[in-house]
Amino acid sequence: MNFAFDHELLMLRDVVRRFVQEELIPLESQYANDPDIPDEVRRRLQEKAKELGLWAFDLPREHGGGGVGYVGMCLVFEELGWCNVPSFRAQTVLTPYLGPVLFHCNAEQKAKYLYPVVAGDKRTCFALTEPGAGSDPSGMSTRAVRNGENYSINGTKIYITSADKADFVQLFARTIEDGQDIGVSCFLIDKGTHGMKLGQAFELMSPDRPWELVFDNVVIPASQCVGKPGQGWSLAREFLDVGRLIHGPKSIGRAERALRLAVEHANQRTTFGQPLAKRQAIQWMLADSATELHAARLMTYHAAWKADQGMDFHVEASQVKLYADEMYMRVVDRALQIHGGLGLSRDLPLELMFRDARSRLITEGSSEMQRMIIASDLLSGRFSLNRLVPRSQ
Repeated sequence: MNFAFDHELLMLRDVVRRFVQEELIPLESQYANDPDIPDEVRRRLQEKAKELGLWAFDLPREHGGGGVGYVGMCLVFEELGWCNVPSFRAQTVLTPYLGPVLFHCNAEQKAKYLYPVVAGDKRTCFALTEPGAGSDPSGMSTRAVRNGENYSINGTKIYITSADKADFVQLFARTIEDGQDIGVSCFLIDKGTHGMKLGQAFELMSPDRPWELVFDNVVIPASQCVGKPGQGWSLAREFLDVGRLIHGPKSIGRAERALRLAVEHANQRTTFGQPLAKRQAIQWMLADSATELHAARLMTYHAAWKADQGMDFHVEASQVKLYADEMYMRVVDRALQIHGGLGLSRDLPLELMFRDARSRLITEGSSEMQRMIIASDLLSGRFSLNRLVPRSQ
């Protein structure tokens, strides 16, 4: 098997690495504990990204992006994952927070929503989670009731990242037509639409501030539905699969930084007349971290390769999120322990990484939910124990 990246991807990685070191790392002292960077800083960095040819690197070329594919996307997000700015769930400065849902828009919708987001002129958010329906979308209570050429929408969404900055919302709601529940649909709702309002902001342990979105008799034209009514869950699943895959490189980047800090400290710190690096307990912590980091990287890039081949990677996306996020938690916990009291201070990024790592085990589908997805496919026979290559019966 060829594990080498092609020359173009390596060049892209090097450019992003310099961008992170020169443009983003210096901002950590100011913004690492903020939910997002100021708008004027974001605009400056996005312009710099465009000058370097980095903007929208992950989006398909037919939609105005760089078309680097999933493997290239993982390479870039691994470099971006090294830095704590912008925060984990804030939009990166190298590509719009988009997801694949808008690729399914019709021509009119693409002109109004997709292309302005690709250009960086508009921002969007993804509204799926509800008070009674987090990992279980079957409990969704937000309703879109068809009335002639309009839909009337009522319900509440919570923990919606960037809802305060979004120009429009990608809303998922259970759809009622002719008195029948036809399934979940996706709707595009513009900021300022009557009846849609921001509710409370949630202050979390990680530097993230998601929002509540309230829909009170919001009336929109039927033309605001993406794709066919009742087919929204397939769009949501596509969004979630890509999002869970991206957890892999982001967690790998942070974990590698934490491990490097731990190695450096173990070599420099002396206790009882010996460097920490001479102590077996420390050596084993470092060895376990390096091994788990390597395993997560292989798992992530294999899933990305499958996605680039057009193969199903639904289960692999859950495996990547589960393993990479839990690996990140273990690696940063060991690094913090190796640093002792210094690891608890805000002079180092480890305490922030610890809070960030812990939050990842819940957000965008908890670890328990990923295990349920994997086990369900395994027990049903849909999931082969050898997923390296597709197997015929």
